[in-house]
Amino acid sequence: MRPKTRLFDQAELFRSRLDNMLDQRHSLFKLAGKIDWLVFDECYGMVYAEVGRPGIPTRLMVGLHYLKYSFNMSDESVVQGFVENPYWQYFCGFEYFQHELPIDPSSMTRWRSRVGSEGAEIMLKVTIATAKQEGMLTDSEAKRVVVDTTVMEKAIDFPTDAKLYEKARRKLVKEAQNRGIKLRQSYARVGPRTAMKQGRYAHAKQFKRSRKATKHLRTILGRVIRDIRRNEPNPDASLENLLSLAERLHAQKRHDKNKLYSFWAPETECISKGKAHKRYEFGCKAGVVTTAKDCWVIGSQAFHGNPYDGHTLAASIEQAEAITDIKIKQAFVDKGYRGSKDSVPEVEVFFPGAKGRSKELKRWMRRRSSVEPVIGHLKSDNRMNHNHLHGQLGDQMNALLAGSGFNLRKLLRELSRAFFWLRVVVLADFWQNKMGRQAQFCRV
Repeated sequence: MRPKTRLFDQAELFRSRLDNMLDQRHSLFKLAGKIDWLVFDECYGMVYAEVGRPGIPTRLMVGLHYLKYSFNMSDESVVQGFVENPYWQYFCGFEYFQHELPIDPSSMTRWRSRVGSEGAEIMLKVTIATAKQEGMLTDSEAKRVVVDTTVMEKAIDFPTDAKLYEKARRKLVKEAQNRGIKLRQSYARVGPRTAMKQGRYAHAKQFKRSRKATKHLRTILGRVIRDIRRNEPNPDASLENLLSLAERLHAQKRHDKNKLYSFWAPETECISKGKAHKRYEFGCKAGVVTTAKDCWVIGSQAFHGNPYDGHTLAASIEQAEAITDIKIKQAFVDKGYRGSKDSVPEVEVFFPGAKGRSKELKRWMRRRSSVEPVIGHLKSDNRMNHNHLHGQLGDQMNALLAGSGFNLRKLLRELSRAFFWLRVVVLADFWQNKMGRQAQFCRV
């Protein structure tokens, strides 16, 4: 059921309101009054049923997600910080100070699954609309963009064959025991001991023994798979999915493609971007679109299947135009996008290294590298470095919410900077008037 409007409580009659207690010059306080919160009620209303218990207020859920991705916090920590920070409470729509947790942190997970990637895209679109409303982003600036790709890593352990074999064995044995399936042997002692030996042999550079231990773990996994198949010819959907993943792991070789790297996130891919310090990254490719002048994130999405960068340009441009409601005229990209001009015929795509360009175009071409620090901040400050959200839907939502958090931090900085220059102007006028009065007094 849709969230209900909060009614007035007589117990709050003698309490002080937050807007009377807080500093109204604070950037978060000012931003709370500049965001159009009614947009979320209109857009998210369709995901609620007509009957049942009233849902959690939409502004509270959107505000918590904005704060989470702006300050790089988990679901648990942002809910705990909500109780301690009155500015966060005012930003989330509360009029009086709250002394209890507003929701259980698990409600944020269920809410994300309900609104989906379309709901996360609306949150990014609202940040851009707020920037345009305050004059921080103009239509002409949004027509010139920089596009680049990066790897959004999944929050998984570094995959090794021995670790995956042992993890698969443990999961299969646990599920079989929960269903009452009797196994010949669970290898509860042999498996962990062999995995421990394999790691120690590898650390001691005894690679022949290490490979032998890895082969033993693979043999054990195959025995458990066949044992479950014999005793349970018709497994349920959950067990069948786990068995298929284990069989895929058991059959894959070193140089195979589309290998399994995680049981928690089977969609994880191995991507090499040519970095000297990190040869392989495990996650999915993410495309980022920023404005060429002031680096507002106007597009961010995940691409699965490790596509060629040039094949992602059309989708990135299309998303950026949908978020800003502006047709993009120029896009500056790196050489990884070569061959992609035909995919976006209405956009001028510029690559580095061409000769015969004007000085103005060269100046804009040098702005192409501005997307690199933006990606660095998205990873270090806005939770794009280790994606903890589940599945391909989680990848899409994490990329969009990370862009929303980046824009929100930028809005807060711009509002703080505006207040700083306002103080400078007031002080300058004050001292100018004071010195004028002193000069007039000296002449008299």
